[in-house]
Amino acid sequence: MRASAVSPETPPAPTGPPLLGLRALTKRFTDPAGRERTVVADFELEVAPGEFCVLIGPSGCGKSTVLSMVAGLEQPSAGEVLVDKVPLAGTDPRTGFVFQQDAVFPWKTVLANVAAGPRFRGVGRREAARQAGDWITRVGLEGFEQHYPHQLSGGMRKRVALAQTFVNRPGLLLMDEPFSALDAQTRQIMAGELLALWESLGASVLFVTHDLEEAIALADRVVVLTARPAAVKREFVIDLPRPRAPREIRFLPRFAQLHEEIWTALSDEVHTAYAQATAAG
Repeated sequence: MRASAVSPETPPAPTGPPLLGLRALTKRFTDPAGRERTVVADFELEVAPGEFCVLIGPSGCGKSTVLSMVAGLEQPSAGEVLVDKVPLAGTDPRTGFVFQQDAVFPWKTVLANVAAGPRFRGVGRREAARQAGDWITRVGLEGFEQHYPHQLSGGMRKRVALAQTFVNRPGLLLMDEPFSALDAQTRQIMAGELLALWESLGASVLFVTHDLEEAIALADRVVVLTARPAAVKREFVIDLPRPRAPREIRFLPRFAQLHEEIWTALSDEVHTAYAQATAAG
């Protein structure tokens, strides 16, 4: 499925994709024993307007916490999130978030789920339904508008989640391992569909994954994080051609070269995280 061109009837986003900046971002938690734990430390990153940036690091290093602070769902202990050079205060209406678990309303149909965002933003019922129908078609669910989530496969529910997010035309898109619960074949299909949708929208993207092949297939830039506490270790520009077919691009020699270079930087952090987990256990 390829995303269609943006319909001239679809209202434009209120602003273009924003410049995202993270400055000395730090997050500390207090554990049940009353000890303070730092999960993100002096995190520095800038995402250019329209850039697809992927964060990859070992399990438990703090990747999702970084996304939560960028979304305004968690307050940093120190440092700041800047959107278009303005400090973030709470949530930003230009930001869309696709979670690891499907954030769909089980009691609503596909059409009602996708229309919920525009309705919440004050769009009239008929226009919200029209916008929702447009995006349902784009994600390949035409004919399933009156189905409920329990009647859909995992891949179909993920398409609903994408339509829910893209219908609001976010300038900044945050994605926390959105395809991790899918089988390998469906993940590749969804990755291709995501790229087609993103190219039609042009949003800035901050994407979290554990899958190095997925990271390289999607990204303009891959950022390797340290074991907890999360900080930026190295950044890699992904100089593979666009538009991309994630399954086919994996056979390019440059893909294999990038994979080896990034894994060399990542593997030490994976071993460190494993040692941390073993010691804690």
